[in-house]
Amino acid sequence: MKRFLLVVFGLALALPQAALAASDSTQSEDKGAFISEEWDLHTWIPIHVGPLDMSINKAVAYLLLGALCSCLIGILLMRVKVGNEPTRRQALGETIYEIAQVQVAEQGLPTHAIARWFPYCASLMIFIWTVNILGFIPLPLSDEKVTIFGVEVPTLAIFAATSTLSVTLALALMTWTFTHIEGIRANGSWNYLKSWIPEVPKAMLPLIIVLEVLGQFMRLISLSVRLYANMLAGHMLILTFLGLIIVLENVFLSIFAVPFAAVFYLFEVVIVVSIQAYIFAALSAIYIGSAIEPEH
Repeated sequence: MKRFLLVVFGLALALPQAALAASDSTQSEDKGAFISEEWDLHTWIPIHVGPLDMSINKAVAYLLLGALCSCLIGILLMRVKVGNEPTRRQALGETIYEIAQVQVAEQGLPTHAIARWFPYCASLMIFIWTVNILGFIPLPLSDEKVTIFGVEVPTLAIFAATSTLSVTLALALMTWTFTHIEGIRANGSWNYLKSWIPEVPKAMLPLIIVLEVLGQFMRLISLSVRLYANMLAGHMLILTFLGLIIVLENVFLSIFAVPFAAVFYLFEVVIVVSIQAYIFAALSAIYIGSAIEPEH
């Protein structure tokens, strides 16, 4: 049964792309271009608010779907009646709650700040995990279309919104903004800014101040690029292995390409998806906690 599911997964991803490649056989130089074009965000519904482009594309669609699924996870797993014998649903909900509280919030936040910032850190972890896992489920949310019985429908594809830098940067910017707002609220503007500067000889202050300010902005990179690069690399490897079948026009390559793609797929789903969600939430808790109670 497991082998059958792996073959179905490989065909679900490879066959729609193969059909598209066959339809464009006259453009042989563009074989495999779908791999890089997978991250081209085409506008579905144009929305412009002044200079801001708020248009709906597939990344936004995945984020909306991720938000909906995150809410459903919270409702279905957390809002349960507690009984003498916990059900599987209750046990799973308690496990998620414990990880978010013990391994994320309590490790990074001061005790008096957990009540305020635990909901944010827990929601962030669940949301990122949900968006990541949706990125490995073949869904008809592609920009490409295929005709089935005379009707154009989107092809099945895997795409993680978190493999787009603008998405991860927006999430990182939220944590970065909350960090400084909470630092100023807890310590006052001057005391908080003073906490950035360690006790060093006055001659070194100009250099230290520049480095500390840059360090604050580097947190944006440490949060956004880590998540973006890990999710992008995983999807690129999977699509590259499957794309070899199309680029080299050899169906026998599927004997090797599909198993290798399945191995990377399982590695990403089982390990990377959860680890990246945990790291992002844990670092957010640490950054906010360090702003509330600066080390120096």
